[in-house]
This record gives sequence, structure tokens and C-alpha cells, in this order.
Amino acid sequence: MRVESTWRLREAARCFHSGGLIAYPTEAVYGLGCDPLDAQAVYRLLALKQRPVEKGLILIAADYQQLAPFVAPIDEDRLQTALDSWPGPNTWLLPAADGVPRWLTGNHDTLAVRVTAHPLAAALSRVCESPLVSTSANEAGQPPFRGALGVRLRFRAGLDLVVSGAVGGDGAPSRIRDLLTGSVIRP
Repeated sequence: MRVESTWRLREAARCFHSGGLIAYPTEAVYGLGCDPLDAQAVYRLLALKQRPVEKGLILIAADYQQLAPFVAPIDEDRLQTALDSWPGPNTWLLPAADGVPRWLTGNHDTLAVRVTAHPLAAALSRVCESPLVSTSANEAGQPPFRGALGVRLRFRAGLDLVVSGAVGGDGAPSRIRDLLTGSVIRP
């Protein structure tokens, strides 16, 4: 990783830990994120996107260990299905651990989680030592941005930092499936 990238990631981690909103590239689109345990930051993000809290949010991480505290115990064989699909553009609905805030789960008993395959998003999660809230960089109902310039222009007043980089080669946002029922929420 280049020195400037390392410096930019450290700057992003400082922003993350001080309650900031960050935009960053993911497998298919730019994501908007923040500290999942910072209620004020999450509600700022929801207002920026005009997204209702009832829908819930996705957490991305560099590895499953970062997500484990947010997930209720689950049968290892069943969990292996999700683990085998990661890292990659596969988001799974898993039972939320007791105490996971409603601003993450919305009106659900599950939490949407993914171990990202995007190297910059994974590095950001590692340097923050935390999973990241990850929602597409767009207002609700609008197409998501695939480049830093569009994100900067649209969200300039609401974002604290944009981590520039290329999005991955996936043509669509991650697939979302419920691990317990097998149902596909988003193809």
C-alpha cells in the first residue's frame, strides 16, 4: 500500500472514531459509512440518505471476527455457508446479538453483514478496528454513485471525508440472503 494511502486510511480512522461520516469504494458502488455504535453518526447518515431507520443497515468488515460481537450464536454448519461466501459481495441476514442497537437492525431481529472483498474497504475496517456501517452512496430511491467526484458533489455538506479509490468490478450492489430461511432479499 502506498504511503499516501496509509496516511489517508489513518485520517479516515480518526474521522470514524470522532463520529464522522465517510464515503469509500466497495465492490460495486461507493458506500457511506460510520461507526456502527455511534448513534449520532448513524442518525446523521440516515438523514443524509433520507433513509428510514426501520429498514436497518449493513455492516461490512475485514473478517468475520469483527462482525461476531454483533451476531447471536448460530449453528456452525449454517454459519459456514456465509463464511464460505466471504470475502465477497454476499450480504447475509444473521440473527442479531442481544443489545445490538435498533438503528442497525431497523424493525428486524436480524442484522445484515458482509466480509468485504474490496481491498480499500477491508483496509479501512482494519485500521478502524471495527466493522463499518455500509450503505450505498445515494439518496433513497436514487442510483448509487460509482465515483468519488459524484459523491463529493452530491454530499459535500454532509460528509466528513471521502476515501478515493476505484470501486470493484461488480455491476450491482451485493446480494442479500437470509441465512436461516435461505430466502433471497436482493438478488
